[in-house]
Amino acid sequence: MAQKEDRDGKDAARLPRKTYEQELLRLQTELVRLQEWVRTEGARLVVVFEGRDAAGKGGTIKRVAEYLNPRIARIAALPMPTERQRTQWYFQRYVEHLPAAGEIVLFDRSWYNRAGVEHVMGFCTQEEYRLFLRQCPVFERMLVEDGILLRKYWFSVSDTEQQERFRRRLEDPLRRWKLSPMDLASISHWEAYSRAKDEMLAHTDTREAPWYVVESDDKRRARLNTIAHLLGSLPYRDVAPPVLRLPERPPPTGYTRPPRELQTYVPDHCARL
Repeated sequence: MAQKEDRDGKDAARLPRKTYEQELLRLQTELVRLQEWVRTEGARLVVVFEGRDAAGKGGTIKRVAEYLNPRIARIAALPMPTERQRTQWYFQRYVEHLPAAGEIVLFDRSWYNRAGVEHVMGFCTQEEYRLFLRQCPVFERMLVEDGILLRKYWFSVSDTEQQERFRRRLEDPLRRWKLSPMDLASISHWEAYSRAKDEMLAHTDTREAPWYVVESDDKRRARLNTIAHLLGSLPYRDVAPPVLRLPERPPPTGYTRPPRELQTYVPDHCARL
């Protein structure tokens, strides 16, 4: 029987594509309204996406950000820390990516790396790990007290579904880049990651910054559930957009375009299709 995280019973039925696409578009329209509220109100929104490898975090982030202004909503997916960053306070490099007024930051993994992969794979010491578990609730409380809107989502996937997603990635040249040796190592460390997740939630699921668990064996359902919850958890409202009018094009004043032969054009690849 497949091991589940935080779920019993049979899988829910897969959401039909047509239903998914219709509701996704409606929710993405609401996300644009949320963006305008964040911009005009000067709000600061941080959304943390965590979970096992291939749990569906990246796909959900992509759908959240798809129609948003990248100058307002940006994705923070930090690489491995440099040698200098390793000597800093652990949270320091994440603080640099926090939003200013009128901005949204979507963390594709976050400071919780220390509670997951770093701890399980031995990339940090036990002392560093325990210090993180003590400091993280304090750090997040400071963010919330300063007015940052913080939402944290844990994407829960079964071992059999994760294995199938890994297999599909391995066979797909367009998605093979998503797999790394570290991802594949997570298969043999499944129970260790489960224990680490349980310990993380026990220490960091606080009143000020609670965790929200997303069942993600059905990616479509997980995306819609996450976006709907995010929207429902925020006090946004409709903001009247600025009135814009398309101006009349002025009459020509004698400009002549240079001959095409003087410029280098991209070849018409489509003509050969």
